[in-house]
Amino acid sequence: MGSAKAFLEINRQEAGYRPIHDRIHDFGEVEQTLNSRERKLQASRCMDCGVPFCHWACPLGNKAPEWNAALARGDWELAYRRLSATNPFPEFTGRICPALCEKACVLNRFNHQPTTNREDEAAITEMAFQEGFVVPNTDIVRNGRSVAIVGAGPAGLAAAHALNRMGFSVTVLDKNEAAGGLLRYGIPNFKLNKAIIDRRIRLLQAEGIAFRLGEAVAPDAIATQLARQHDAVIVATGTPTARDLAIPGRHLGGVHLALEMLAQQNRVLAGMEFDAAQRVSARGKDVLVIGGGDTGSDCIGTAHRQGCRSVTQIEIMPRPVEGPDDPHNPWPNYPRTLKTTSSHEEGCTRRWNINTLEFLGADGKLTGVRVQEVEWQPAPGGGRPAMVAKGEPFVIKAELCLLAMGFLKPEHPSYPANVVVCGDAASGASLVVRAMASGLDAARRIHHLTSK
Repeated sequence: MGSAKAFLEINRQEAGYRPIHDRIHDFGEVEQTLNSRERKLQASRCMDCGVPFCHWACPLGNKAPEWNAALARGDWELAYRRLSATNPFPEFTGRICPALCEKACVLNRFNHQPTTNREDEAAITEMAFQEGFVVPNTDIVRNGRSVAIVGAGPAGLAAAHALNRMGFSVTVLDKNEAAGGLLRYGIPNFKLNKAIIDRRIRLLQAEGIAFRLGEAVAPDAIATQLARQHDAVIVATGTPTARDLAIPGRHLGGVHLALEMLAQQNRVLAGMEFDAAQRVSARGKDVLVIGGGDTGSDCIGTAHRQGCRSVTQIEIMPRPVEGPDDPHNPWPNYPRTLKTTSSHEEGCTRRWNINTLEFLGADGKLTGVRVQEVEWQPAPGGGRPAMVAKGEPFVIKAELCLLAMGFLKPEHPSYPANVVVCGDAASGASLVVRAMASGLDAARRIHHLTSK
């Protein structure tokens, strides 16, 4: 791991973000990079623990000590081989993963300066592409079996990658015009440039995976057609239904589900055109985001880049604990603490314990949102706390309101035995890294199922 005392002598150094006054004027990636020397020093801080909790915390089982050791020595090719042995798409997780591994790092327990695993992932992968270490595998021996994968998001792509390497003939179907799922249509370009997705899709195609895009597949068609045409089918359709807010005024113009804005903006950046009546734009508007998660944060950053007047974000739940430690979810678990993203840093009023009562408008257009502060009281005998109104309702001025309150877990019909459901379609909305791990698990299940 380089110097055995590196973790004592070298402080954690993050690459940081581009200056706010620069980045809010474009959709380029906000995160910067360290130079190669600094990156190797950061990798050398890994302690190579006897019990690597980073490996335990990662849904993919990434062996961070192994690729950090190679990176610290400057062996970028070996580092990529160790990394890609467990992670099919480290260029994605290296940009957008919340880094469960870092929160479980022993250094995080001691001094809250864990190894920069996520940034190291991204750096290793970009160097691997730059140096030509990443090449399509064209020597795959086919086993004569075929698999259809419905959904080209992270779970479906991970399953396709694994099954193709096992020798299956893989066809990926998706209702959208391009592959990527949530990676392409839910995550803004300032966090994940879509050229990164395109680069990986070209590799998958070069290895023999077929993509049928712009082709929606109904659940009954999966059971009655695809399951008969192929040896197995994987359903990786994600969680397409967002949680809505059925309160008075929901019909007003200016009230939208978050992905209506995010997906449209990504399509605009890809060259698609929308007329003025279709466009969801924050330009010149006061924006209210309802929901305190990552999707809400993405709406904030997008609103700034579209030229909003102001952004307010409200959340019905209490304000999370501040600081690095969560007394209710201690190390090595992931702490549920207050998260301030790059989008929050760009300007946002944040409020918690706020319930939304009514959308207000004039001439069919949103003008404000009536809300009320609440408090959560413990339920007698335990159970879910009770929400109790506190104070008088008040109005937040807004011409655009974005609903970012999560997604509903989908329900599936009864599928034949050769159909496997994975990713968010199976678990409900979760992390990209968990979706990828679920996709790999589905591939192993298909291999076992069809080998009998």
